[in-house]
Amino acid sequence: MAEALPAEFYARDVLAVAPDLLGTRLMRCLNGVTISGIICEVEAYRGEEDLACHARAGRTPRTAVMYGPPGRAYVYFTYGMHWMLNVVCMPENEPSAILIRAIRPLSGLDLIAARRSGVAAGHWTDGPAKLCRALGIDGALNGCNLTVPNGGLWIEAGEIISPDRVHTSPRIGIDYVPEPWKSRPWRYTFDISH
Repeated sequence: MAEALPAEFYARDVLAVAPDLLGTRLMRCLNGVTISGIICEVEAYRGEEDLACHARAGRTPRTAVMYGPPGRAYVYFTYGMHWMLNVVCMPENEPSAILIRAIRPLSGLDLIAARRSGVAAGHWTDGPAKLCRALGIDGALNGCNLTVPNGGLWIEAGEIISPDRVHTSPRIGIDYVPEPWKSRPWRYTFDISH
């Protein structure tokens, strides 16, 4: 087993960490089974000044994890039905996070298939709520230390993705946010098929 990425990896500017997360492996131990997948799509949310970031209203009980140590999971419930997994970045009290939008499953495929019954394999984890359902990620993991595997959820190093393979675009689902925040190219993806 490779080691979990250290806190220092996450203690950098969220806009540096986000593209560096591409190609890493999201790991989950669920019911004694290790599930893993290559992170292939993320979005960065940068502090209180970013009007698309949950921290825009300051520290609240919901966002307290974002103000804590880097390398923690910020898991929140949205639309009354979906869990979303974020990774806290930057030093403490600089609330920033990266939404994990998609992974390509590598291991634990039988368990993922059972958890995503009736869904085509190519769509098991191709969205933030889908990957949380597939990996059994919910509010119980909010605040989980991702820098150690004993919490059941962690991220390991993987393939280093060269900058020419990284694509940026505006973040998804934030049409309500005013400019310039709505158009910031803080969504990062790479073509995993190459």
